[in-house]
Amino acid sequence: MKHIRHHAVALIAMLLLCGCSSLVGGPKEPVTIYSPALDSRPDPGWPAVSWSLEIAQPIGGQAFDGLRIMVSPTPGELQAYREGRWAQPAAAMIESSLLRSLEDSGKIASVSRQGSGAAANFRLLLDLRDFRSDYAGNAVPSATIEVNAKLLHLSDQKIVGSRTFRIVQPSSGIEVVRVADAFAQALTTLGHDLAGWTLETGQAHERQHPR
Repeated sequence: MKHIRHHAVALIAMLLLCGCSSLVGGPKEPVTIYSPALDSRPDPGWPAVSWSLEIAQPIGGQAFDGLRIMVSPTPGELQAYREGRWAQPAAAMIESSLLRSLEDSGKIASVSRQGSGAAANFRLLLDLRDFRSDYAGNAVPSATIEVNAKLLHLSDQKIVGSRTFRIVQPSSGIEVVRVADAFAQALTTLGHDLAGWTLETGQAHERQHPR
């Protein structure tokens, strides 16, 4: 597997406040915009498939799909870092990571976003359940992402597979820049795991139901 780039956060706007991981509230502070740089990690063991796939835009709770970087400092509590924002919503980052993993694998005939107009045999439906920095009782938080995936066979509208993916990537520090870097690593892992499962699940269905 490729080595995950640890310098995976592009700073679009500068002025991070002294590396402090302050939460929402208090006086306004300069805001840094974070755009995690994603690696793809194709697995040569994935099956090569002749069918095509479209990826539906992930749906989920509004709390986890805005531009604010959400954090749970204590169990049951949800806040936002006041000095940092995402460049894109979580759903867009997840979709991009998965699309890149599949495209770079060279294992699939065609993969596209839903609505692109490209023909497809399967549609991947994604439900975003969690996307936050979670302390979970620890001194340092972890980037936590949870997504439920369903693979839909379009010709008969049948769900051929469903699985929930949960990625917990510890941050190297409490600063927002460290948290954003952990999310870059978590997104790369999620893209890899989702891509492999999608190819294997779709191919298993095709073997059982040859066209």
